[in-house]
Amino acid sequence: MPTSSKMVEGAVSIRRPPHAGGDGVSAEDDGGDETADKSKTRKHISVAMRITNYLTRTGYMWPVLIMALAIVIICSLVVHLRDLVCISASSSDHISRLFDGLESDFGALGVPWCRSKHGETVEWTSEDLLKGLEEFMPIYETRPIKNNTYGMGFDHSFGLWFITRWLKPDLMIESGAFKGHSTWVLRQAMPDTPILSLSPRHPEKYLKKGPAYVDGNCAYFAGKDFVDFGSMDWVRVLEKHGIKDRSRVLVFFDDHQNELKRLKQAVKAGFQHLVFEDNYDTGTGDHYSFRQICDQFYIRGGGHSCFKDSDEARIRFKRKKFWSKAVDIAELCGLGEAWWGVRGSMRDNFNHSNKEITYAEHFQNSRFVESVLDVYWELPPVAGPSLTHQTRYDPARAPNPIVQDGRYGLFQRLGLSRLDPSVFNGYTQMVYLQVSEQET
Repeated sequence: MPTSSKMVEGAVSIRRPPHAGGDGVSAEDDGGDETADKSKTRKHISVAMRITNYLTRTGYMWPVLIMALAIVIICSLVVHLRDLVCISASSSDHISRLFDGLESDFGALGVPWCRSKHGETVEWTSEDLLKGLEEFMPIYETRPIKNNTYGMGFDHSFGLWFITRWLKPDLMIESGAFKGHSTWVLRQAMPDTPILSLSPRHPEKYLKKGPAYVDGNCAYFAGKDFVDFGSMDWVRVLEKHGIKDRSRVLVFFDDHQNELKRLKQAVKAGFQHLVFEDNYDTGTGDHYSFRQICDQFYIRGGGHSCFKDSDEARIRFKRKKFWSKAVDIAELCGLGEAWWGVRGSMRDNFNHSNKEITYAEHFQNSRFVESVLDVYWELPPVAGPSLTHQTRYDPARAPNPIVQDGRYGLFQRLGLSRLDPSVFNGYTQMVYLQVSEQET
C-alpha cells in the first residue's frame, strides 16, 4: 500500500433504617402481670399476626419468606435497571424503541459496508475510542461555537479529532469550513500543524452575526480567493508548504458535494487519507455518498425491494414512527422502482444538481470505489439513543455505539451527561477512507 510507514501504523490494521418503637407502645404502658399481658395480646391480635402464627404452625413460613424476598429483589432490579438506562417515565418513545424489538432488526434494511481491496481495517480499537472520548470531552466544552446548528455535532467533532490525532498528519486540508468549527477541531488535534481551508464564504464573515473561528495558522482559500478542491493546483500548493509525501496529508470533506467526484479528485491528486463528514444513507441527503454507492445487491445487507407489502416495507414503516431520518418505501423508491442514490438520482452540490442514473451506472460506481479503497471505517455513534435521547438517525443503520445503552454510569463518568441532547442529533455516518491508485 503506497503510504508512509508512520501513517500506516496509525491507520491500518432502600435500604431503609429501622424505626424505633415500631409496635407503638411506650415503656410506661408496658405494665401488668404476665396473664393480663397475654390476654391483651390474644384479644387485640392483628390479622397479620394470626396469619403468621398459622404459617409457623403449618410449616409454610419459610416458603412465604423466600417468595417475599424474591419479589423484593426483582423489584429492586427493575428500579435499578430503570435508573441505569436513564429513561424517565415521560420518555415513552425511547422505551418503545428499546423494548419493542426494533434493535434486533440491525441490518434488515441493509447496512452497506464498502469493500476494500485487501480487507484491511483501522488499527484503533473500541478501548482507544473510549480513551479518546475521555480526553476530548473537556476540550469540546471549550469550543468557541456553542450553537453549531447546521454544522457538526458532538459525534462527528470527536470523530474528526480522534482520527486526526491518531494519524498525526503534516498538513490538514478541509473542503467546507462554514463558521470554522471543523477548523477549530483540527487545531485542537494538531496544535502546530498547518491547515488549508477551502470554503466559498470566509468564516470571518460569520463573526458579524455571532461566534465563529478563524485560525492564525491556516491558509484560507475562501471568499474572493476561493478555489474548489478539484481546481486547486496541488503541486504548487504542497510545494509551497514543504509537503513532499502526500501520504502525510489528511483531507476532510464537509462540502456536500458528490463523494464519488471528490474521491476521484483526491486519488488523482495523490492523497490517501480522507474523511467525509456526511456519509448519507440511501434515500437521504443532498449528495451522492459512499453509503449510497456501496449499497449493492452483491454486498451483504445491500439492495432494496420496492414491493409495498414486503418485510422491508413493514419494518421501514414501523421505524419511520420513531426516527426522523428513517425512510419508508414511498420515500426510498422513485420511478421504475429506482431506489439507488436518492430515488434513482445522483445528487450533487447541496442538491442543486440532481442527475438520474441507471442501476448499471450505480453498479460501476461501486466497482470503481472498491478498486481504489484500502480501508473503510465508519465512526460509531458516541452513545446509544436511550443515553443521548437522539431522535434522528436509526440506530439499526449504524455501527454499535461506543457507549452502549444501559451504561449510564460510564456515560456520566465521561461527562457526556453534561452536554445538551441537541449536540447528539447530527450523526450522519462520518467515514474515514484510505485509498490508493487502481491496481493494474
